[in-house]
Amino acid sequence: MSFNKMEEMANVNIEYLINTLEQKKVSVVTRKRHSYIMYQGIESEYIYVLKDGVAKISNILRDGREFNIAYVAQPDFVSLLEEKQNDGISALFNVRVESPTANFYKISRSDFWDWVREDLNLFRVVDDFYKRRLALNLEILQKMTINGKKGAVCACLHSLIDDFGIRKKDGILIDFTVTNEDIAGFCGISTRNSVNRILHDLKDEKVIDVIDNKIMIYNPQYLEEYIS
Repeated sequence: MSFNKMEEMANVNIEYLINTLEQKKVSVVTRKRHSYIMYQGIESEYIYVLKDGVAKISNILRDGREFNIAYVAQPDFVSLLEEKQNDGISALFNVRVESPTANFYKISRSDFWDWVREDLNLFRVVDDFYKRRLALNLEILQKMTINGKKGAVCACLHSLIDDFGIRKKDGILIDFTVTNEDIAGFCGISTRNSVNRILHDLKDEKVIDVIDNKIMIYNPQYLEEYIS
């Protein structure tokens, strides 16, 4: 199945999910920038689905560093993956709001899984989510292990195009402020100084520039070399 076909199916599934939540009048909660909707390891009886805004999914490594997994910038699950423990079910990841505000559907976990058991289409939505997350995990593994630090940064910049890219006359503007520290977190790089050097090199090569704290990509084809 082609990538475009998979993306089209994912969009249909998410539309069905949102329509279901609206029909069931699921409550919506609002959070402000840099507030957390979920904490890794903390028990929660709810599942959250982003309605609008931008959220960042991350987890804390054993050495205490934060590893960024993905931005969620379109309606989708942010907390379906979970870990069963003796005293309940806890979140596998941190979920932090990155936009000025974000709205989330807040669903009782027990209610949601009852709906899934009763609705084959909703089951397919969940199945599609797990497949997409597996593909994302494989992409992260490739990004971090194959092409070194520079390759990881280039792959990260290219991934931002899908989430926030706006085509301009001279290139593609990443219309969202992404810090060097965040890029380091997405790439498994321990210090943002390493990211600074790589971005400086990419600017010298006329691949990117930083305009008003936002990244302008002039040569996306250069970045694509690191995601094949």
